[in-house]
Amino acid sequence: MAYAKAGNERVLVVGGSSGMGLALARRCLDAGAKVTIVGRDGAKLSRAREALGAPAALDTVAADIAQEDQVIDLFNRVGALDHVISTAADIEGAYQLLPALDLKAVQRVVESKFYGPLLLAKHGASALASGGSITFTSGIAAYRPAARGSAVAAVNAALEGLVRALAIELAPIRVNAVSPGWVDSPIWSFVAGDKKSDTLNAMAVRLPVGRVGQPDDIADAIAFLMGNTFTTGTILHVEGGHRLI
Repeated sequence: MAYAKAGNERVLVVGGSSGMGLALARRCLDAGAKVTIVGRDGAKLSRAREALGAPAALDTVAADIAQEDQVIDLFNRVGALDHVISTAADIEGAYQLLPALDLKAVQRVVESKFYGPLLLAKHGASALASGGSITFTSGIAAYRPAARGSAVAAVNAALEGLVRALAIELAPIRVNAVSPGWVDSPIWSFVAGDKKSDTLNAMAVRLPVGRVGQPDDIADAIAFLMGNTFTTGTILHVEGGHRLI
């Protein structure tokens, strides 16, 4: 499903320099929207701009959404918006058994997947049109936790609770989350290292759909939540049937 709103829509994608966020930014631009992608790494943002063809409708902003002053500056810069999306996740070092788990790595997960979304909602709601939307990404770990994944599972579950509360508090702005399953994206380099391909292939055999996800699969789901004005406070599962196995 393509994002198909009017060409004057204004979309902010945090985490848009790679993976799911980049795929979403591309389809929004293709639909004629004005897109701002946000990330912490200026070099990655530059590469993303090149990958997207450097259109005039694209802006890039380097910012850390875990820092409130930077979030305030971000919304002062971008102005009025129709949609805010965050696919950002800093999980480097977080997939460890408890004896080896570094608290700083856990804090980075919390900052990127909970504090960051909270601050985006806090300071972004006033920038959104009344029919606008906020969409976050949680994940299958909240439903199918595994050894080494306790921190990520807990933060995903917390984010989903936040989504339901914000859908009430910020109404009529719609607030939802997509919960991806295993997706072939750069984040797996942190999870599985040089075993990424073997790990994903092993899961593909187990899943009812017979494959792991691709960034475009998740972009499809986010596009649905952006466009469907009767959906709020919802967790949309896009995981190839992972919760069934």
